[in-house]
Amino acid sequence: MMGTLAASLAGKRIRTTEELYRADVEGDIENVDGVLKITTIRVEYHLKVKADQKEAAREAFSSYLTQCPAAQSVIGCIKLQDKLELEEVA
Repeated sequence: MMGTLAASLAGKRIRTTEELYRADVEGDIENVDGVLKITTIRVEYHLKVKADQKEAAREAFSSYLTQCPAAQSVIGCIKLQDKLELEEVA
């Protein structure tokens, strides 16, 4: 998912180098009818951008999941929650 979003951001000329872009990921594993199952994955992206890139970053974020092979493989089986935190840099 992180790679697909990075590709989408790159298409909008937004850099995603290590010092500008990261993700915090956590999930829930539950006992479902006696079987341990991943039920939720939460991803919080952190991106540092210039002020004039914020809207383009939000646009990329709003549509990247439809192009993401990993997300499309698990949607319907695992609840995905994603969030984008933008930090303005000079």
